[in-house]
Amino acid sequence: MKVLFFGTASYDKKSFEAELPDYPDIKVDFIESNLTPMTAALARGYDAVCAFVNADISAMTLEILKGFGVGLVLMRCAGFDAVNVPVATDLGIRVTRVPAYSPEAIAEHAMALAQCANRRIHKGYIRVRENDFSLDGLVGETLHGKTAGIVGTGRIGAALCRICKGYGMTVLGSDLYPNQKLVDEEHIIDKYVDYDELYHRADFISLHAFLNKDSYHLIDDDAIAKMKDGVIFVNTGRGGLVDTQALIRGIISGKIGAAGLDVYEEENANVYQNRSGLVIDSVTARLCSFPNVVMTSHQAFFTKEALSQIARVTLDNAVHYDRGEEFIPKSVVC
Repeated sequence: MKVLFFGTASYDKKSFEAELPDYPDIKVDFIESNLTPMTAALARGYDAVCAFVNADISAMTLEILKGFGVGLVLMRCAGFDAVNVPVATDLGIRVTRVPAYSPEAIAEHAMALAQCANRRIHKGYIRVRENDFSLDGLVGETLHGKTAGIVGTGRIGAALCRICKGYGMTVLGSDLYPNQKLVDEEHIIDKYVDYDELYHRADFISLHAFLNKDSYHLIDDDAIAKMKDGVIFVNTGRGGLVDTQALIRGIISGKIGAAGLDVYEEENANVYQNRSGLVIDSVTARLCSFPNVVMTSHQAFFTKEALSQIARVTLDNAVHYDRGEEFIPKSVVC
């Protein structure tokens, strides 16, 4: 089976090549170009393509892939909003993903963002480098005894609940499909509440919900107005969950006291790209200008363990497709 790997970075190639000896029936070629309608024709002669969250797997891309005989799209990530799934289904192209490669890695990064923004660690680091040892403007909040609100309590959200519990926090969960086991058996969520109650009570809010038409701009002006003054806010889910302009207004007003963002609405054109030589007029630059905001470039997942798991599950999905076997549970999209 031949797979063309789009959007290759050095760490992608290293992690997949480390696993390939265990998959002798799969041949993978790596290219740096991302998968878009303009590059889809490069997949001529391949059985499958492998792509990431920043690909453009629109109807046109899928139609081109189908025309060249590609029958499988391997997403090496949990999300699949980059894929036009209904069109893929109509064309008979299977789409798979990696549903849970390292929930702990993402949860740990979410807490790291929260603490960095809350305690102004990034600002303190810069000051010390410049021999400025003053503390003005660096005061934060003690998390012990505070209330955490976790929006979305799947594997990642549950992992963050455990971390918050270890900090000595009261943990509230909000999910369209609550997992009562996290309350009754694991005791890591004190109570499930609706969004409004979570916004009203939480000192720290972290987003781990899926992005769809119902959750788009879940955090808007109305939601932020219901939050506590000075709330610590983190998003490692999807950028579209948050209305960025509403977030900026919340930061300026002081409603949001600290923000840690690994994802944001305009990230797709920039994610994993080095644009340091360019002058970019963007809301990203606006957000980074605030002393209480910390931003990273979609790196919450980025650990050695996660990369290894991504490679193994992606290659397993390819093998199951090639052999006509059942896919790993929850890994198949269509």
